[in-house]
Amino acid sequence: MRNILGSSQSPEVLGRCPVCTSELTVQRLRCSSCNVALEGEFHLNPFNRLSSEQQRFVEIFLVARGNMSEVQKELGVSYPTVRARLEEIISQLGHEPASGEAALQAERLSTLQEVESGELGVEEALRRLANRE
Repeated sequence: MRNILGSSQSPEVLGRCPVCTSELTVQRLRCSSCNVALEGEFHLNPFNRLSSEQQRFVEIFLVARGNMSEVQKELGVSYPTVRARLEEIISQLGHEPASGEAALQAERLSTLQEVESGELGVEEALRRLANRE
């Protein structure tokens, strides 16, 4: 999977202070084409506040079109780890994580969709579903 995040030659913009982890703001923007500069206080979007690792996860998740099994394979981690990272990112973006029942419902639906698409065997699906009860 090609990493498009941070593929430019310029250094990546940090969203959090490396010393105290507070949110950073941008004070100057400059057009590299015409050299016009804007000065002021500009806020970064919520995705800039994610760590590089979290941004990579989001990219993998999107390229996999939300298929948790594909994300699991790409990252080489367990399904519960993928779920935990997703919940952490949702929370970091300022949204409430899914309630216990809503998360369980989403996991069941995801597992059934993977079986339907042929990406997951019935035995593995049954094992997953049994572990979630």
